[in-house]
Amino acid sequence: MALIGYARVSTEDQSTEAQFLDLKKFGCTEIFRENASGADRERPQLKAVLNRVRKGDTLVVVRIDRLARSLAHLLDVIDSLERKGAAFKSLGDPIDTGSPQGKFTLQILGAVAEFERSLIRERTKAGVRAAKAIGKQPGNPGLIAKDPLARRRVARARDDRLSERVAEGAGEFLPVVERLRPAHPWDRVVDVLNTAVKKRPGDNPAPWTRDALIRAVRRLVGDGLADPGLLKAAPRRSKKAVAQDKRLVELVATIHNASDGEKPTLARIGRQLERQGIPTKTGARTWAPSSVKALLDRARDQGLLAPSEEDV
Repeated sequence: MALIGYARVSTEDQSTEAQFLDLKKFGCTEIFRENASGADRERPQLKAVLNRVRKGDTLVVVRIDRLARSLAHLLDVIDSLERKGAAFKSLGDPIDTGSPQGKFTLQILGAVAEFERSLIRERTKAGVRAAKAIGKQPGNPGLIAKDPLARRRVARARDDRLSERVAEGAGEFLPVVERLRPAHPWDRVVDVLNTAVKKRPGDNPAPWTRDALIRAVRRLVGDGLADPGLLKAAPRRSKKAVAQDKRLVELVATIHNASDGEKPTLARIGRQLERQGIPTKTGARTWAPSSVKALLDRARDQGLLAPSEEDV
């Protein structure tokens, strides 16, 4: 559980030294420094510190304006930290999400932000109605005119938002990927991730798929937030591993076909494998539905499943 500092100034002429000393005095063991405008959400060091924070850590700033210039951005950052199980503290403001008083202040800020968003929505709707009333077409003029430059700008903004979302959630999956890749194939990494998700109480996120995980890691590598070596091909499996994998596919197909009239759901097949003491390819004793489905899909491709039956 580390205290991680973030210090920012707007121009190269300014210095982060005073903030650095305050954060160091408070007990921060790592401090990220940045020279960038607070209005810019795409700050490299801000992305790096949000990617670095782990469960139990606290992100510390001297003042909230060093982190964000808008209430919406501040709440977005704090929300991403809370999803990781991390806290936020501002030394110069009454915001400390690790304390009841700080959480209360945050709730007030959240209510103000929601009220502000409601006003913006109402003003937007009123503006659209007024534009339509005088014959104008609402929307981005460049996109309406199919301007290539406007399209590239929108695509770039969408791509930047996607990079931000991936970076915010990297703390959940990147440590597992770094531990297993490239020594293990992507299917095995997905199996480990989904088993961990199933064991985590309090939420039910969508399971990872192989393609989604590869896309997320590829984006992190492209943004300079992950080692390119993670994308290297895994070593070829031995004949023994291939034979074991084949037996797993055949076993799942057998359980599926011998359902005795009961609907062969993924959960039921997974429980049957667990009762028989069959581990996953990673050695885990708990079978995630996504892992069972991957084996069923392969069994179906090989013609091993009863053609009249459907999976849930």
